[in-house]
Amino acid sequence: MSEGLFYLKPNLVMEPLIDNWYAWSHLISPATAAMNIVGRHLKIMNSYIQSPQIHAAAVMNPMMLGGPFMDYKQPRVEAIKQLRDRTLERQDKMIRFAAAIKELDMMLKSHAKGFSLESLYPKVPEILKGYVELVYDLNNHPSFRVFESLLYKSEFYDKSSQSVALWLTENDERPFCLSTPRLEEPHVLHLDLPFDHPGIDALGRMKRQKGSIGQVAALLGVRGEDRPLFDTFFTQKEYPTYRRYEGPYVRMRYFGHACILIETREVSVLVDPLISYYGYESSVAHFSDVDIPDTIDYVLITHNHQDHILLETLLPMRHKIGNIIVPRTTTGALQDPSLKLAFNAIGFDNVIEIDELEQIRLGNCTITGVPFTGEHSDLNVRAKTCYHVALDQFTFLFVADSRILERKLYEHVHRLTGDIDVLFLGMECEGAPLTWLYGPLLTEDLERDKDRSRRLSGSDFEKGMHLVDIFHPREAYVYAMGQEPWLEFISSIRYTKESHPIVQSDMLVKECSARGIIAERLYGEKELLYNKVAEMV
Repeated sequence: MSEGLFYLKPNLVMEPLIDNWYAWSHLISPATAAMNIVGRHLKIMNSYIQSPQIHAAAVMNPMMLGGPFMDYKQPRVEAIKQLRDRTLERQDKMIRFAAAIKELDMMLKSHAKGFSLESLYPKVPEILKGYVELVYDLNNHPSFRVFESLLYKSEFYDKSSQSVALWLTENDERPFCLSTPRLEEPHVLHLDLPFDHPGIDALGRMKRQKGSIGQVAALLGVRGEDRPLFDTFFTQKEYPTYRRYEGPYVRMRYFGHACILIETREVSVLVDPLISYYGYESSVAHFSDVDIPDTIDYVLITHNHQDHILLETLLPMRHKIGNIIVPRTTTGALQDPSLKLAFNAIGFDNVIEIDELEQIRLGNCTITGVPFTGEHSDLNVRAKTCYHVALDQFTFLFVADSRILERKLYEHVHRLTGDIDVLFLGMECEGAPLTWLYGPLLTEDLERDKDRSRRLSGSDFEKGMHLVDIFHPREAYVYAMGQEPWLEFISSIRYTKESHPIVQSDMLVKECSARGIIAERLYGEKELLYNKVAEMV
């Protein structure tokens, strides 16, 4: 089969892994990676080794979906023991780093009483010395910040933990990504590649351009014994040709969840890329990667959660991206790692940071960062932004999962932006508690009632209507609900008609419609054309 030129099969999964766990942004940044290795991976592995039957029962219970339970068709205790032992050996320095973070936090609570912190630097654990600064807030509460850029240049950022799993899929079924590592299976090819490896780009290009299997196999370092499996990932069947949009309008395409493509004949903007690449039959109509431009001028990232930064989507399309725009942060806080540093580390050298109310212009397109509140469990997180996108006089506002905690904030923003034409609002208003995502970063246990009160929640009806009342959109779309079947392994969401987010979003759609505003909760796919004087075609 290696003779001639071939395309990559459309149903090939290119799954990025770190120590066999699904790679997401908190596993890239060294500090958050160390805390997740200890506070998530090792905990789940030890729990499974001790009681695999509890995990097997839990994953059968819909109420436990998204919990810390491994999901395998058959028991894999011995394989998990091997992975656990390998992790303990390979990640010894990261485990010691995580322990030192807890030790540092306890030391500050014990010794920092409002006096100068300079005398405490000798008490900083040796492994952290030179990587942290000790600080107070204005109320004399002690804390620390990490010099994240230095950590990326240290032994704590180890590309050898990174790999890519290649396999063919026929459906959307996958275990929840944060709780089930990828183990060895006959149909899965593991390639020990860092995420910045040029072979990933070469493989991604073969979705549109024919290439030599032998050449790409050599570039990727595929072993001879793995070539028969590797060769099955290719086909001579040509993909549908992408036709660049050349019309006179603004075209909007919804790809599922929070992924929106905005195109004119001059510019393309892709928001929170999460694309169902895989060309298998589905009961849900949806766009796929064949509907993505060959060149994307701007990719916009709203915030640092695994359903808005999907490396499985971003790495194969890296070669297409002109610029990737991310919210700026320099806090150095554990819960707020820099997206720019993370993307740079995995091979994106075209990253632009944007701050609140900062603008980026390309021709007739202006992108403005807008404050993003809520949905982060009251943690001090700066790496989040909404986007106001203007194409000539036509405007979009993407607020992602924002929870509108204080409407006056957006009244202030409205004074600067004016009314908008199209609003995209996330309404997953029954989000998981703080510890579901950020638990591994905590140095002390959080009481259950406090944990449950601090949710990863978007806006409900009342809070969503604040935006409608303030910005007077002509159209309002509820998105980022995690409903599509290809999202479940990331979001762990299954709704019914009685689910609170569905009820609340139904109310918003109904109220908008009653006011003469075009409104819909998006699902699957959607395409609309707008002219540039704020009318829908």
